[in-house]
Amino acid sequence: MSLTDLRNALPDYAKDLKLNLDSVLSEAGSPGLDGKQIRVIALACAIATRYLPLTAALEAFAAEQLSPEEIHGAKAAAAIMAMNNIYYRATHLIHNDEYGQMRTGLRMNVMARPGVDKLTFELASLAVSAINGCGACLDSHERTIRQHGASAQAVQSALRIAAVVHAVGVTAEQAAA
Repeated sequence: MSLTDLRNALPDYAKDLKLNLDSVLSEAGSPGLDGKQIRVIALACAIATRYLPLTAALEAFAAEQLSPEEIHGAKAAAAIMAMNNIYYRATHLIHNDEYGQMRTGLRMNVMARPGVDKLTFELASLAVSAINGCGACLDSHERTIRQHGASAQAVQSALRIAAVVHAVGVTAEQAAA
């Protein structure tokens, strides 16, 4: 199913999602981000929704501008955040500072060479962290993004992509059920 087909299959009550999806997947609708960043973020978010038709549609959309290595980078951001968001959210929610002082013991080698530039990887990681609900990771990635010179508008755009892609995945899966 193409992205257009998936979008058109959304129920009438999700008209706002249809409009928002078109918007956030464009440079005009995601200020502060370029086309490649939008595609990396959207694909990583689609993976985080766990709705396979949306992931396939956004991977095809991403492949229009991204190299296989950049697509790998989007997948890497989704994969590493699937692990990190659980770990860091849990250690943050436990309210015992001892866990924050301990070595994680989890391999995160992909962060050194993810397949996309550091800023784009951080933006995708932030967006996936929003979907997965990890405040500790959101704080960390937002700080790093801003240190790389990105604006608050770029951060907001990444979060808007996460919100819309997640909502489309939830709604499309429910409509298909």
